[in-house]
Amino acid sequence: MEDIERDYDKPIVEACIAAKTSLIVRVGMLELGAGTGSFRVREMMHRIAYPMGVHVRADVNLTDIEATCTDGVSRITEVVDLPTTGVNTERIWLLEHFADWLSVKCGQAGTYHAMTVVSRELVDNLDEPNVYAAARKAVKEVLAQDQDAAEALKDAVATAVHNEDEISQNRIDAAAMDTRTAAGLGTVGSTPRSDDSKGSKAASVSASASADAEAKDSDSSAAGSAAAGSSATSQGRGSAAGRPASSDKPASPKPQARGGITVRQAHERLDLIERRKPLYSPLFSGFASAVACAAFVFLLGGGPYDMAGAFVGAGIGQWVRRQMLGRRINQFFATGVAVIIAALACVGTLRLVGIFDPVALRHDTAYIGAILFVIPGFPLVTGGLDIAKLDFPSGVQRITYAFSIILVATLGGWAVARMVMLNPQGFEPMNLSPWLMAGLRMIAAFCGVWGFSVLFNSPQRMALVAAVIGALTDTMRLEMQDMLHVPPEMAAFLGAFLAGMLATVWRSSVRHGLLPPDLGYPRISLTVPSIVIMVPGLYMYRAMFYLGQFNTLNALDWAFRAFMVIICLPIGLVTARVLTDRSWRYDV
Repeated sequence: MEDIERDYDKPIVEACIAAKTSLIVRVGMLELGAGTGSFRVREMMHRIAYPMGVHVRADVNLTDIEATCTDGVSRITEVVDLPTTGVNTERIWLLEHFADWLSVKCGQAGTYHAMTVVSRELVDNLDEPNVYAAARKAVKEVLAQDQDAAEALKDAVATAVHNEDEISQNRIDAAAMDTRTAAGLGTVGSTPRSDDSKGSKAASVSASASADAEAKDSDSSAAGSAAAGSSATSQGRGSAAGRPASSDKPASPKPQARGGITVRQAHERLDLIERRKPLYSPLFSGFASAVACAAFVFLLGGGPYDMAGAFVGAGIGQWVRRQMLGRRINQFFATGVAVIIAALACVGTLRLVGIFDPVALRHDTAYIGAILFVIPGFPLVTGGLDIAKLDFPSGVQRITYAFSIILVATLGGWAVARMVMLNPQGFEPMNLSPWLMAGLRMIAAFCGVWGFSVLFNSPQRMALVAAVIGALTDTMRLEMQDMLHVPPEMAAFLGAFLAGMLATVWRSSVRHGLLPPDLGYPRISLTVPSIVIMVPGLYMYRAMFYLGQFNTLNALDWAFRAFMVIICLPIGLVTARVLTDRSWRYDV
């Protein structure tokens, strides 16, 4: 710790290996705690290490990281453990911006956004309540005030693509070396490739465009930047300002190339990311859960009474769950209690309605939909993605964790069914016209994906983009099953594949200036919410229900049906990624 404290106020590129490692590993820890897979954690750690001239090798599991960093002179290994795991798509997105912000501050070009002003405004003003609006305003002002902004954006796009390819190539080269050779990578990221003058020129253009954008925006953002610095001072690890004085001036990027920001200032930005409160209150989270599960029930074939029961049960259950998790109660215990309360609330609601309309008493399958808010979609999908990247320890751990949550949830639902003597046999057919059913399915899928995105703490714009993708893909999946008689497993694969392709098209459109730069979201934050609604929760519950009755043949039948659909979802995403991302196309 002494060497880290000694270099805490030094520029990052001049700090010791221990200080640099503290940043790299902390970013990996925050990324892992946000629920993403090990492949993505390693990628983010490498993006942080690259501009600092550090090579990193990390072993990532469900709740721990062991990372070894070297700068060609020294080597250090650091291990961190997380007390629990969860999902936070907003943090995943902010860390993408932090990586670009850090890269630009260290004199390198960004890779996530073509216009680095987006990342600069977000990271510099993290303590502002309207930080997203500030970033959008900055982009609009740059485009409106600068007639050459369009040309600068084109150059910045080329720079971002070049820099991402260079980082990817560096990762490939490092992976081809043995451990001793990797220790000689002390110059990674310190100088551009000598045989690529075009890339170097693009980086210079991008840096100049960023400086010009900052100069144009200095008047409108001065107050926000000062507030960000003062807040970072009070909340960070020391008394240094949260933003270097040089970043307030439209000066040349040379001071940034020599170090830009200190270790303390980088940690202060990470403090703000780590300490951000959830975007939504427990009450609103309960409402989103209610909307998602009511939509889920409709997509499974339920009617108005089924949807009403699921709405009430899921809303109350998620509110209870948020309250318990906010007090750091064990995840499995909180899940079990929330599921039992949700199921009982759903059954009670239908029994109450049954006093006035006895038809409601026949809807004894609705309570299954009321417990679907606990489906662990993120670990199921990221576990499959980790296995596709040959990271079996992390993949197996994530899938085991997901199935443990599913086991607790289905056991809770089965216990309620035994207590109140329910015998769910499925939903009654509604006999709607095909065109009307397709339209209602699209609306329900949109609402369901939006609800799950809110549960994952996605900002509203991100949630709406994911909802559009989910509305298209899930409607296509269900229509293929009904109209073309495609097996559910193949339909799930095609739906997930289309979700992956649409997310890639969206991000590519943002990177190439076809969509506003502030709408660039990580693929995983769009794809996972859009396919969570495809997880066969009804199949899994039926397997547990029959198992509780010791009807093993039916239990195995429904269990294998669920298993086949579940494994097809990450396979569809992997296929889309292999076709569109060369780092997934080749094993390196």
